[in-house]
Amino acid sequence: MKTDFTLTLDMCRTSTSSHQEKLNQSWFEMSSQSFQAKMDNITPVQQMVASCSGALLTSLFVTPLDVIKIRLQAQTSPLSKGKCFVYCNGLMDHLCVCENGNGKAWYKPRGHFNGTLQDAFIKIVRMEGMKSLWSGLPPTLVMAVPATVIYFTSYDQLCAVLRLRMEEKADLAPLLAGATARVGAATVISPLELIRTKLQSERQSYRELSTVIRSAVHAEGWLALWRGLGPTLLRDVPFSAMYWYNYERGKAWLCHYNNVAEPTFSITFISGAVSGSFASIATLPFDVVKTRRQVELGELQARKLLPQASSSTYNVMKRIVAESGIQGLFAGFMPRLIKVAPACAIMISTYEFGKAFFRKQNQEKELLLTMHTTNT
Repeated sequence: MKTDFTLTLDMCRTSTSSHQEKLNQSWFEMSSQSFQAKMDNITPVQQMVASCSGALLTSLFVTPLDVIKIRLQAQTSPLSKGKCFVYCNGLMDHLCVCENGNGKAWYKPRGHFNGTLQDAFIKIVRMEGMKSLWSGLPPTLVMAVPATVIYFTSYDQLCAVLRLRMEEKADLAPLLAGATARVGAATVISPLELIRTKLQSERQSYRELSTVIRSAVHAEGWLALWRGLGPTLLRDVPFSAMYWYNYERGKAWLCHYNNVAEPTFSITFISGAVSGSFASIATLPFDVVKTRRQVELGELQARKLLPQASSSTYNVMKRIVAESGIQGLFAGFMPRLIKVAPACAIMISTYEFGKAFFRKQNQEKELLLTMHTTNT
């Protein structure tokens, strides 16, 4: 039979445990409230500028890595005329068609590399100059900047609204906002990506853009402008939902662990890298299927053939499993991880830094306005 002292001790332990659980639950809720309070000081235009800066900086950092990777691939398996490959820098995917076997300027094999990134980097810079490392930047910026601006701005606006309306379940707001924002951004950008691919593969000028649109719509209806959207959403929506949920949770936990009210650059960088890595691993099978389907559709377009029924997402997945087994759906694990993790980290930390900069500016303006009003 327990003594009074033992009973009192048990009650204290239970009370302490309950108090700790409440604290652990409240730190994320407090972070959500802080997020909402800070969002009121940021305008959508400022969010767009911050996301645009993040997209530019991320592209500048990651593009050289992909240019080097593509050059290494070119010397081992050069593409023939009409063949396609997917150029991806962690932010956007771009389908590129080799018309004459040499491909783009940043794909042409101009030297022999021993297979290492360091050797390729040194030889490319020595033979072609430093600027050649960013020769793949234009196709990235054409689509990455508008897509990123729409995506990040939509996420912040949606997340702010959902946090207010969901109240007790506000911790799920990043998950829903991330998925919804990705659907919106992908839906808006998909027609532009299809048109850009057609212009590239069919060697048409921008003056013939209206002709491209009319011919596609006339042949296959308005839904032709969103061809390939399904595989994109299968990969990007789960990625986005997991990424934002884990990012917000990780950022709030690190702030709580380090006893800081505002997330530092290192906190946002680490949270972005970890959450991006986790999401990229979880959605890798969808990425493999999407890439295979993009290449198949691109090669059919290059040869002016109609897409076959076998190019559907489900059939592509079955074919990959039949050819390579289940492990085929996880091909390219390390390249995707190496590319996506730094891209996510650089993008989100730059975006958060930009928002903090504008927030500080807005607060200073409000303070000056208040002082001026008080004096008058």
